[in-house]
Amino acid sequence: MSPGIRAIVVVGARPNFMKAAPILRAMADHGGFTPLLVHTGQHYDEKMSGIFFRELDMPRPDINLGVGSASHAAQTAEILRRFEPVVLEHRPHIVLVVGDVNSTVACALVAAKLGVPVGHVEAGLRSGDRSMPEEINRLATDAIADLLLTTEPSANENLRREGHPPERVHFVGNTMIDTLLRSRERAEQSHVLARLGLETDGGASAAPYAALTLHRPSNVDCPTVLATLLGALREVGRRIPIVFPVHPRTARQLDAFGLRDRLTWLGEDQKVGPAGLFAVPPLGYLDFMKLMASGQLVLTDSGGMQEETTILGVPCLTLRENTERPVTIERGTNTLIGRDPDLLVRKSLEAIDAPPSPPPPPPLWDGGAAARIVAILAERFASTAAEEA
Repeated sequence: MSPGIRAIVVVGARPNFMKAAPILRAMADHGGFTPLLVHTGQHYDEKMSGIFFRELDMPRPDINLGVGSASHAAQTAEILRRFEPVVLEHRPHIVLVVGDVNSTVACALVAAKLGVPVGHVEAGLRSGDRSMPEEINRLATDAIADLLLTTEPSANENLRREGHPPERVHFVGNTMIDTLLRSRERAEQSHVLARLGLETDGGASAAPYAALTLHRPSNVDCPTVLATLLGALREVGRRIPIVFPVHPRTARQLDAFGLRDRLTWLGEDQKVGPAGLFAVPPLGYLDFMKLMASGQLVLTDSGGMQEETTILGVPCLTLRENTERPVTIERGTNTLIGRDPDLLVRKSLEAIDAPPSPPPPPPLWDGGAAARIVAILAERFASTAAEEA
């Protein structure tokens, strides 16, 4: 790596790309950094990975570890094995990890064992549910990180309660929102609604609709749970169409459980009808943002979408029993539904009939989180980099 602050920025899965992209831009704007972008390959196909680099104006990864899919243990172990030589060769001043996926904790562990400082973007978020692999990843990463970069006040309180030294904790805001705000105008130009038959030639919305995502093991790995959720969603779909970009893992489970026929699968030239539950392939970032922003309702078990809908002003119903992003609940943009089918139907219809007014954004969700992170890194490592020059 060249002179300047040597920073390895790690991405592995789809949610990481939106969080890392503004940090890389902020490093380039600052000028005092030599970033190395490492993609672990945890998400690796075009729809789950490749399209995001183009749409987010991210540089192609300098290194792709190509780990692919596996069990949690096997995937984490393979990332450990493949990332260690990268750190040894490039000798970074900091390894920056984002989010809560297996790549996050594995690369943080490699760096910590080699004596390289770790910065965790999105530190301190807690669901309180250790049955979620992401919760274990969050706890473990924060335990070994040197810089804990937080997105909301609850994260600071969690870290304080866990005994993390306050000088390691920095409330910087949300880099995912940096990406959303920067991309919003381009997303408005997306033709996804026209392709799906949800928009007239004149650009007006032809009919209200809801957007859906499901991928958490607690929702899609049990045939009874998944069938019950689909039944409730079909009930909502009698009122307005639900557009469901299906995660590859969820598609496999639908096939395995014989539930594929509970959805209407749209081909290339087919359109969303006036009612029903419509499955479409995974969408790129800009198309999906347009789909979210123009809908009347979002139903999801994703963490990031709880945050994005808070800024977009679209009601969000989260199909989980808990959330690590309580600021979305406090703002009134997000409601926890769990897996109760009756509650899902009732709250969906309430949100359709009486959508809440969008609240002000949470503090520091202003598009400047990445710049604040880079300023912290520059203050911490600039003198060390200068001495080595």
